[in-house]
Formats: sequence, C-alpha cells, structure tokens
Amino acid sequence: MIVPAGAGTPIETLLVGPISRDRYIQTGEELPGGGALNVAWHWRQLGRPFLFLTRLGEQDAGPALDLLERTGIAHSADSIVAPGRSAAIDIVIEDDRQPYMDHFVEGVWAGFQLTPGEERLLDGARRLHAVLVEGAIAELERLAAAGRLRGIEVAADFLSFRHYTLERFARTMGHVNVGFVGWPGAPDDPTIVRLREVAFDLGRLVVVTMGARSVHVFDGRGRPWEAVIPVEAVPVAGTTLGCGDAFIAHCLDELWRSGDVELAVQRGKVGGALTTEWQRPLPDDVYAEEVSIRS
Repeated sequence: MIVPAGAGTPIETLLVGPISRDRYIQTGEELPGGGALNVAWHWRQLGRPFLFLTRLGEQDAGPALDLLERTGIAHSADSIVAPGRSAAIDIVIEDDRQPYMDHFVEGVWAGFQLTPGEERLLDGARRLHAVLVEGAIAELERLAAAGRLRGIEVAADFLSFRHYTLERFARTMGHVNVGFVGWPGAPDDPTIVRLREVAFDLGRLVVVTMGARSVHVFDGRGRPWEAVIPVEAVPVAGTTLGCGDAFIAHCLDELWRSGDVELAVQRGKVGGALTTEWQRPLPDDVYAEEVSIRS
C-alpha cells in the first residue's frame, strides 16, 4: 500500500528506519530485512495503523518494494527510492542458532533526510519509532533541533549499542521518550548502571533486553521504578534472528495502547518468542521465491 506523503487523514504512528539487504553468508541468499521492516511486519499483523518512512536504493529496490506491496505494509511514496544502493548487512547463523551480524553498509541511508512532504506528516503524528542507524540518528537530531518533535512520543531502538557511547546515548535520549537497548554483554556490566542513571536523570523509560536472560526496565517517568523481569527460555526451532525487533514491536503496541509497562514487556516477550520458530526474522511465506536473489 503506497501512501502519498502528507495526503489524507493524519497518521498517528510513524516508523522510520532502513530496509537492508540481508546477506546470508552461509547460503548466499540476499533478502529484504532490517529491524524497521521487521517491526513494520509485526505491527501489520497486530492491526496497528502506521506509515513506514524508509529509503531504498534504485539499484536494488525491487525485492523490498515487492515485499511491502504483498504484505500490505503502508509506506510513503514520497522518495522511497533514492539514487544508489540500499543498506546492507552480512548475517551468519552460528551453531547455537544465534545470528552474528556485521559489515553494515549504510548505502542511501548515509544522507537520509525526510522530504518536505514526509516531514509534514509529523504535524498529525502522535508517535514515532526510529531504528537508530547513523542516518536516522542525524535526522532525529535535526528534527528535534527544529522543534518538529514537540508533542510526539518518540521511541527509539538503540540496537546493540554499537553506534553509541554513554555520552551520546544521553544526548539522544534527550529527544526520546522510550529507548530500547539490545544489550549483548554481561548483565552486571557497569554500562547498565549508567543506562539506569540516564533514564532517571532525564525522566525517560529505558528497556534493556538481554535475550533469553532477562529484561531490565528503568522507568524515570513520574515516580521512578525499575525491575528485572525474567525471560522464560523457549526451544529454538529456527533461529533467534529478529527476536529483539519482534519484542519491540509488540511491547510498543501494548505500551501505546494501555500505558502499562509491565504488561507491555510481557507482550514483548511473547512476540519475541514467536520468531524462534522461523529460520529468518519473518515467516518463510513472507519472502516470495522471486524476492530471494543472489549477490
């Protein structure tokens, strides 16, 4: 579903982030992917109305455009395709069925900026979720400096924190209401204490996911509250690729509906567990045969 930017009824929820070319090293497959696309698919299944603002490179946009159309993911027609190549990342599935992802290439996201038509969508938006690769980080900062995020509840996925120092995290959280960090290190790492301090100092909600170990919640809004919520490990029939994205999609959907943080985390856990049944971040039937290409 293509939606002209700035047209029609105001869209309350916006999603900003890249669609990447996921390069599966062991099989040679190349498929549309990325955290923002995974969130979009889950929100579509949950019935959440939203608009996906992204960029694809004109050299390789076809498979991703086809997937968006077939799955009914609403996206802006305003400059979704830009000169160059789409973002890309290498994925290796290790023996424990955990993914190892590296060599991210920004492609058209290196200079990402909303078009004037896309930016006008902010006037009617109540919520925005951003997946924070470098291009999205720069655009979030630009919009905040211009006052374009006032009145919008902003959520952000800080991914595995590889783009961030603690100082940069604090700066970005100054523009964000709800932050998610997929923490790959030890639960007792001193960095976790600092994430907590940022949440409480700024009056923000920070959710730190630690895979099958636990979820740490630091809620500095209103009366400060924190919790370590256990995660019940499930058998992994497929892989854990996309579990964090599914957690965020389901967690935000509930949080924005009810405002109940504990319930939102529980919903997120259920969403994350779903993906362990699949070999890829989304079910096999999402990836039509013609979508898969060889690099």
